[in-house]
Amino acid sequence: MSRIGNLPLEIPEKVTVTVEGLNVSVKGPLGELNQKVNPGISVNVEEGKVLVTRADDSKENKSMHGLYRTLISNMVTGVSEGYKIQQELVGVGFRAEAKGQLLELSLGYSHEIYFQIPDEVKVETKTERRKNPVITLTSTDKQLLGQVAAKIRSLRPPEPYKGKGIKFVGEYIRKKAGKSASV
Repeated sequence: MSRIGNLPLEIPEKVTVTVEGLNVSVKGPLGELNQKVNPGISVNVEEGKVLVTRADDSKENKSMHGLYRTLISNMVTGVSEGYKIQQELVGVGFRAEAKGQLLELSLGYSHEIYFQIPDEVKVETKTERRKNPVITLTSTDKQLLGQVAAKIRSLRPPEPYKGKGIKFVGEYIRKKAGKSASV
C-alpha cells in the first residue's frame, strides 16, 4: 500500500489536468508540462482532484504508484507557483554573469566557463560588493531545474578545507581541520 500514491491531489484554480491515454498534461498560468505514465498506473481526474491508482500489486506497479503521484504533484505546483534554486559562488575572484541563456562563469580556472541554460529555465545573476555572487534559476519543471543546478555545481563543487566552490544558498559545508603543524 502506497501512502503517498493513495492521497488525492487537489487541483488549484487556473490549473487544468487532462489525461489522454498514458499521457498526463497539466496547464497553468506559468506554462504547460507533460508526463507519460507507466501502463500499470491509471490517472483519473474527478471533482477537482487527481486520483492515481495501480492495476495490481506487482512489485513494479507498487514502486511506480507513489512516484507518478509525486511527479504529477510537482507538475501542478510548477505550473501554478514555479520552482526556484539559488546557488552561491564562494571563492576569491569567482564571478557569474548571465547573457541571455548563456551563463559565463569565472571559477578560478585558467579559462572562463560558458554554460548554455535550457530555454525552460530562466537564469539571473546578482553580484554585490563584499558578498558572494548568487545565481538564481527559476522554472516550472522541477526535474530539469535540479538537473541544471547539479550540472552547474559540478563545475566547481565545494571543497572541505576552505569551503570554496559553488554551493546552494543556505547549505552548510562541513570543514575539515587540515594538517596540524608538527613541532
